[in-house]
Amino acid sequence: MLDIAFRADAAASVLGDRFEQRRPRLALVLGSGLRGVVDDVEDATSVAFSEVPHVRCPTAPGHEGRFVAGTLGGLDVVVVSGRLHGYEGLAVEEVTFPIRILASLGVETVLLTNAAGGVAPTLGAGDLMIVDDHVNLTGVNPLRGPNDDRLGTRFPDMTAVYDAALREALDRAAAAAAVRVAHGVYAGVAGPSYETPAEVRMLRTLGADAVGMSTVHEAIVARHAGLRLGCVSCITNAAAGFAGSPLSHIEVLETAGRTLDALRALILAFCRLRLV
Repeated sequence: MLDIAFRADAAASVLGDRFEQRRPRLALVLGSGLRGVVDDVEDATSVAFSEVPHVRCPTAPGHEGRFVAGTLGGLDVVVVSGRLHGYEGLAVEEVTFPIRILASLGVETVLLTNAAGGVAPTLGAGDLMIVDDHVNLTGVNPLRGPNDDRLGTRFPDMTAVYDAALREALDRAAAAAAVRVAHGVYAGVAGPSYETPAEVRMLRTLGADAVGMSTVHEAIVARHAGLRLGCVSCITNAAAGFAGSPLSHIEVLETAGRTLDALRALILAFCRLRLV
């Protein structure tokens, strides 16, 4: 099999050709039901995952699988609309491969978004949470196996996965857009089943404020690649045992859609203020 660095360079070369002279420094990765952010991208060039070598296509509802380059708030960006998940039966290297492509493309800063369940009692459906840290409970680390020094160091420091300056910048953007945000810790689990009430109580004990089935592997790979990283969780439901009703992915997508306006306003303000 071709090594990851070679495949990432090959995929980035195809995207670079399609994006012509654009060399965006900021990338956005959109979570479940959040593809509406793409509608704000001006002068957009869209490339399907299926048109890029070595990239798998997502199967989860709410994830279309496209790279979109253009301007957002006057800033050159590339948007990854839809993401891959391990619960789709994919290897963790496949799940995180779009991040490797972004690094090869010359992106310097990545802003991840996701749909998450609220674990902290102060978080409810429709809230936005800036991620300060995470807990990887998936049982897998995407850096396992031989290390390729072209991609990053063998033992990357994870003291500050989510860049402090970017978190402050997101707060400034939220204030400018009059969008209320919280801060907290995201717990990443394997899925696809939702957590049991006992597991949610465990997550609270561990210090998690929100829980989801993505993000942590991408964050680890982004740090391994030397990228600056920020993340915003859209709280789409209270977690099991606190919601008062059964959880469903339809509910997640519907609430993500209602939260979308606030997220779009936050991201637009972030780009307009040139906070990267």
